[in-house]
Amino acid sequence: MCLGRKIKNRNNVQKRFYSGKKKRHTVKSQAVVNLKTEDILCTNFGPGRRHDFHLFKQSDLGIHPDITTLTDTGYLGIHHYHARNEQPKKRSKKNPLTKEDKKENRRISSERVFIENVFSRIKRFHIVADRYRNRRKRFGLRFNLLAAIHNKEFSKKQGAL
Repeated sequence: MCLGRKIKNRNNVQKRFYSGKKKRHTVKSQAVVNLKTEDILCTNFGPGRRHDFHLFKQSDLGIHPDITTLTDTGYLGIHHYHARNEQPKKRSKKNPLTKEDKKENRRISSERVFIENVFSRIKRFHIVADRYRNRRKRFGLRFNLLAAIHNKEFSKKQGAL
C-alpha cells in the first residue's frame, strides 16, 4: 500500500498517443513541402489521436499570404487561417460533385502527387511506415534528420539531371 505517494499511471500518458483509427499508439507527423523543389521545409509532431487541422492550428505556422497551399480534405476550415488554399471538394449523398468539381479535384490531385511522392520517400526509412519502437521524445529529432537526408539526397539527384 502506498502511503501518501501517488504513483504515476503509465496508461494516462499512453492514452494521448492511442489512435482509434489505427488501433495502436501512434505519433502524428506533419510536413510542409515546397512543390517546386520537393524539399521538406517544416515539420510538426503530435500525439496520434490529434486531428491534422488541430495540429496545424497548434503549430502556429505563419504562411505568407501570397503563397498558395495545397491540402487534403483533413484541413477543412483552413481558409479561416490562410485565404489562398486549394483543397479537393468532398461529395455527399445529397450533393454529388459536378463535372467541374471533379475536373478541379483531378487538377489538385495531379499537383499534390509530388507532395505524396516526398512522403513515400520518407516512408522508405520506415520511421513513419512501421511501428516506432524507440522513445517518443526523440521521434521529432529523428524525423527531422531523415528530412534533412531527403533534402540533401534529392537535391543531388536534381543537380545531376
